[in-house]
Amino acid sequence: MEGYAYAWEYVVAPGREAEFVQLYGAAGAWVALFRRAEGYRWTDLLQDRATPGRFVTIDRWDSRESWEAFRIAFAAEFDAVDRAGNRLTTEERELGTFRIVSSRED
Repeated sequence: MEGYAYAWEYVVAPGREAEFVQLYGAAGAWVALFRRAEGYRWTDLLQDRATPGRFVTIDRWDSRESWEAFRIAFAAEFDAVDRAGNRLTTEERELGTFRIVSSRED
């Protein structure tokens, strides 16, 4: 099955890095919400070694359709978690959407 992934870059406000990791990490509200949806695989949270306030999330789904169905079914919950994240960041931008051609599941 061809997977779907999207990546976002965040610049976290100084001193808020631990809160950001708590929200977007494997035990955080972001992943907990996604786990409620069919088709969710996992999220990678990356922190830049050279610039510790810079993070990247990569969210992986079975398909774009799974992601879109999740966004419809969980729109209010998603917006609430997203707003919580916005309070911790000074910048964010979408890096892109991707077709998964090889993965740790292969």
